[in-house]
Amino acid sequence: MKTIAWVKIALTVLLIVELVACGREETQIEKVVNGAKIYVGSEQCKVCHLEHYDSWKMTLHSRTIQDVTWNRDALITELNPEIIRADLKKLGNKLKIPVDEIYIPKIDEIKYTMGVQWKQRFLMERNGKLYVSPVQYDIWNNTWTPYHENDWEKHLWNDRCGGCHVTGLDLEKNTFIEPGVGCESCHGPASHHVALPKKAVFDKRLTIVNPSKLSAGIRTQICGGCHSAGKSTKVKDIYWSVGHLPGQALGPYFKTVSFDDENVKSVYGDEVPDRHHEQYLDWQKSIHAQKGVSCTSCHYVHQLGVPPTQFQTIKSGSQQCLSCHTMVKNMYAHSLHAFINCIGCHMPRVAKSPESGDVLSHSFGFMSPLKSIEAGGIEKQPNACSNCHHHKDTPVETLAGFLEAATKKDMPKPFTVHLRTGQSR
Repeated sequence: MKTIAWVKIALTVLLIVELVACGREETQIEKVVNGAKIYVGSEQCKVCHLEHYDSWKMTLHSRTIQDVTWNRDALITELNPEIIRADLKKLGNKLKIPVDEIYIPKIDEIKYTMGVQWKQRFLMERNGKLYVSPVQYDIWNNTWTPYHENDWEKHLWNDRCGGCHVTGLDLEKNTFIEPGVGCESCHGPASHHVALPKKAVFDKRLTIVNPSKLSAGIRTQICGGCHSAGKSTKVKDIYWSVGHLPGQALGPYFKTVSFDDENVKSVYGDEVPDRHHEQYLDWQKSIHAQKGVSCTSCHYVHQLGVPPTQFQTIKSGSQQCLSCHTMVKNMYAHSLHAFINCIGCHMPRVAKSPESGDVLSHSFGFMSPLKSIEAGGIEKQPNACSNCHHHKDTPVETLAGFLEAATKKDMPKPFTVHLRTGQSR
């Protein structure tokens, strides 16, 4: 009996100790959660989320900028002044200053690289500030092109680009937590999440944003904060969404460009963007946006294993489209040679990065030759047909006539639109 009594006493003491410990732990949790959230860096996330960290490291987000001072391999090309000037010279009158006056950085001046798939730009530090060099390397075409060659020293990288290429950029302190679009860029500052103990499962969940659990509209605005062009509404002359955090509406923090804005150069006449990183603006005008098809309906952010496509799409090419558009029939306009090539007509390469025609449109509507005619030419408004290498020299009026005949199932034979310049039937 005495043994049983002692056991009861011991259990009671343990229960009291546990209750006191729980009380202290809850108090500690309250202290952590009541403090300000700060960025801690993706290395902290790796401790518990190693698989997701590794999959993120396989994405372009993790490499939006890379530190050359500790990883020289981040620099993927040589900087040979003779080769660079020879490429620039081919541009002739398109250059804003004489080719011999364009500054070409030395390797030792480069602190970071920006981009690693389509193009690479180079960040140089001057008086503690970062600037993009006035030359950039086109990876796909193995050529050099200019970038603000006449006024590059007037454009601070922090103001124009920084917030979308690093995590936790502080404009006042001129610092950032880590290079690249890290975990916290999409999940929010993680100091609370990291500080709470593992067994505080439900409390930890409340301290971090999981985009997959947000509404489609708000989730997509996380992407839109960087994949669009515009200006901050919070800080003057800053070209990214200062202060916007995942889970918040983008509008109060960022005003996107439109055809009526002073920054009209970044869109074509029908408000289709003409430059890179503006897919969100495209998407907003699309039927996809109206029907609730969001960025993550087609793209994944990080996925275990080697990415199946360079665009981080769930399926490759037009197979991505056909996974939803299963009822497309081979008739009328879809009976043309481009049938089953959804992307060729509905996502033509019309935007610039670094050269015109590098980036796919994300408006998803067919860009008709008629729009080019109405706008006054292909330069003012490109179209899907002229964008094709086979039709690049065909008069726009001919393409428009052929398309009209195709939609009426009255295509001329032989197809005169396919004749090269100087050819006859």
